[in-house]
Amino acid sequence: MIEIRFDKDKNRSVAYNNVEEIGECVFVKQKDQWNIVHTEVNSNYQGQGIARKLVENIIENAKKYRKKVIAECSYAQKVINNKKDET
Repeated sequence: MIEIRFDKDKNRSVAYNNVEEIGECVFVKQKDQWNIVHTEVNSNYQGQGIARKLVENIIENAKKYRKKVIAECSYAQKVINNKKDET
């Protein structure tokens, strides 16, 4: 079972398959915003929506900590823009 965990101390959300780390989404803190700079999922697990869940996990936690989310990572930009279109 895939589990997504937020690791605020390391500025990332991480996907695990049991104990194996299979993906991460990394952000950089910049004043009142978090800039997502990298999203990656192990090739054996791609196509399952894990990268989207990693980005969404950061967005959810940014709301919790009252931070704005931006993205240099092209994949994260797409997820953020799609979420804007949904609202």
